[in-house]
Amino acid sequence: MIEWLLPVVQVLLLVSGCIFFALGTLGLFRFDDTLCRIHALTKIDNLGLGLITLALLMMTPSLASSLKTLLIWWVALAASATSAHLVARAVRMHERPMQQRERCDD
Repeated sequence: MIEWLLPVVQVLLLVSGCIFFALGTLGLFRFDDTLCRIHALTKIDNLGLGLITLALLMMTPSLASSLKTLLIWWVALAASATSAHLVARAVRMHERPMQQRERCDD
């Protein structure tokens, strides 16, 4: 009776993860501000990747494979946060001199 439950849960997690990836991509195209785009990509894509990772964890044959899958997820989360921070910092550094120039022109 329970043997059909695992594939159903895996499919639901995979489909949900793909939907979150699609929503993150939509946010990338729809938002005007760079910081809003970064927020949509990092938050939504990390959730989508987490759901897909959970689905893959159910299919791993051993503990070592599960740990490798979790390590890959952790590295992707760290890379996403780091790249978002660097892009946001570059945007803020670029905006700051322009704002100071506007104040001086008043």
